Amino acid sequence: MSIPKKTLEDLEFNLVIDSISKYCVTSLGKDLLRDLAPQYEFSDINFSLNLVSEYLSSLENDNNFPNHGFESISKELKIIEIENSQLEIESFRKIKIVVELTISHIKFLKKFKDYYKNIYLLIEHLEVEKNIISEINSVIDKFGFIKDNASVDLSEIRKGINTTKSKIRQSFSTALSSYNSSGYLDEIKESTIDNRRVLAVKAMYRRKVKGQMMGSSKTGSIVYIEPQETLVQSRKLQDLLYDEDQEVKRILKELTSFLRPHLSTLNKYQSYLAKIDVIYSKAKYAYEINGIKPNVSRDKVIFLKNAFHPLLYCNNKKLDVKTYSQTIELSKNNRIIVISGPNAGGKSITLKTIGLLQLMIQSGILIPVHQQSEMSVFQNIISDIGDNQSIENQLSTYSYRLKNMNNFLRKCNSETLFLIDEFGTGSDPELGGALAEIFLEVFYERESFGVITTHYSNLKLLADELPNMSNANMQFNDKTLEPTFNLIVGQAGSSFTFEVAQKNGIPYSIINRAKKKIEIGKIRFDATIAKLQKQRLELDKTTSSLKDEESKFRKENEKLNITNDKVKSKLINYQELFDSNQRMIVTGNKLNEIAQRYFNDNKKRNLISEVLNLVNTINSKRKKINFSKAKLDRNKNKKTQETLNKELIVIRKDKKINKSKTLVKKKVLVELKLGDKVRLEDSTSIGTIDKIEKNKAVVNYGTFITKVDLNRLEYVK
Repeated sequence: MSIPKKTLEDLEFNLVIDSISKYCVTSLGKDLLRDLAPQYEFSDINFSLNLVSEYLSSLENDNNFPNHGFESISKELKIIEIENSQLEIESFRKIKIVVELTISHIKFLKKFKDYYKNIYLLIEHLEVEKNIISEINSVIDKFGFIKDNASVDLSEIRKGINTTKSKIRQSFSTALSSYNSSGYLDEIKESTIDNRRVLAVKAMYRRKVKGQMMGSSKTGSIVYIEPQETLVQSRKLQDLLYDEDQEVKRILKELTSFLRPHLSTLNKYQSYLAKIDVIYSKAKYAYEINGIKPNVSRDKVIFLKNAFHPLLYCNNKKLDVKTYSQTIELSKNNRIIVISGPNAGGKSITLKTIGLLQLMIQSGILIPVHQQSEMSVFQNIISDIGDNQSIENQLSTYSYRLKNMNNFLRKCNSETLFLIDEFGTGSDPELGGALAEIFLEVFYERESFGVITTHYSNLKLLADELPNMSNANMQFNDKTLEPTFNLIVGQAGSSFTFEVAQKNGIPYSIINRAKKKIEIGKIRFDATIAKLQKQRLELDKTTSSLKDEESKFRKENEKLNITNDKVKSKLINYQELFDSNQRMIVTGNKLNEIAQRYFNDNKKRNLISEVLNLVNTINSKRKKINFSKAKLDRNKNKKTQETLNKELIVIRKDKKINKSKTLVKKKVLVELKLGDKVRLEDSTSIGTIDKIEKNKAVVNYGTFITKVDLNRLEYVK
């Protein structure tokens, strides 16, 4: 089972794959992406989406995955399979990188398997073969050369090579010095032929110099001779170099044989890194388009909230142009949606958005939608979008579409999602519309899911009549006649045929004549739809305005509440400050009176007694206040400001009640006269009124006499 090639082309799935593949860092990853196709098993799709979602989370935090870039070792693995084969040094370097990268990923995922549970499953059964690295390192150094100690024989050979090279240098230097002093050499003295040093001998002295002639100059005045002493050592060096080459081949062949038992492991390592490259590329693309994993349901449902067409979104982002999102829902109770409305309103883009996002989800690619979106899995996804005229097959648009509809009829069932653009066009409107209506009824009876776009009124009426089918329209601004790219589900859309024609400069007289050619009922039907769309647009504007006002009032109310709380808090603070000041004034006045009495009679005993009484009175009140404050502090984390206010009121009432329980009654209850027993407010000393003058009274305390205001005295029984 596979998605038809035409559907993939209609929905431009290949462009999405191209956009993802640009993030690949390996050739194998790109190959896997080119072969990527939608899946049909729910568990496989869910797992693929989880892999990408987990990797995406690593891109958005500091917990990044290790590097996974490598060169393909597929050719090397085929060579290893052959007995007695030998890999080159470069091949071992590539294999070593693959092993090192995979082991680093295994360590990383074991450390963070709680974060990357699904990706961890990819390496759960991979064995860590560190001996591959150690074996390669024992033979090849970090610069890509065979180590001297790769074998005992190689070590001896290279020692011999170094010794022989030293002898060659020494013997050549001796010959050079000897023949130069004899005057046999040209001014240049020496040269190099085939990487071998030779003497530049004057032609006339060539027989005087012992050795092998290697060539001559263009003029023949100079002959190049390798000295006899050097020639012997050079031949020995050639033998040693040959022995070295053979020993290196033997070592590399032995190392290749060592890798043969690990062939399966190396295949798994490379396969894992290629898969990680695909997952990484998908995650990078998801980051670019703000893709997420929606809820994937086993029930047949498509709920796309604030969905974007990914290709359009990326293109508009580059151009700094706004992209409009769409919200649409298909379910068992609303399986088919008929979208209508004027051309260039966004119907086709909406259709392609639904289809492309469905293909992406079933291919394990995250999509640009709201988190509340929900998708399911379809076994068939078929489409008929765009101009289908086939020149090669000599088919007209309508003939091709009929052929395509026949294919639809063979495939459509409850596991099918169909997407048809401009359904029924290409033939006589009446006849083509009737045939399209029958097709749609068949799709409906087979419980298929689908979205179509149309201008045919009979299809709009059918969508209203059938319970599990609904109309939708692309909203159009009736004043500016510009598309708003907003999909409204539940209502058919007008084509605004005459309005758009009038806007584009067609004379009104022509439009009026065209209207007379059409049945009055159809004009009225289209006009009614247009009127409903206008009302819907006005209602949406009103709703939006009311929401804005509601939000504004809510914010103002919150500000008022905050201000009110601050005012209450300040009032409480001011009240406490006022009470404290009043207590200080009363205490100061009492202390002043005590000082006045002491000034008059100079009796320390009375002074000390009255001061102590005053201090005791103050401390008794302070204890009550401290107790109340401590009680409030213990409960302040649990109580609101309103509760604290109530408690303060209760405390103040308690204070008044406690005062009333004392033996003393307030002065306001009795009119004071001569001879009455009285005392000052908040004082325990009792005196007798000797004289009353206007609002003042002379009070005799026995040991002293004082004059005070009547309103400061309290009657004592």
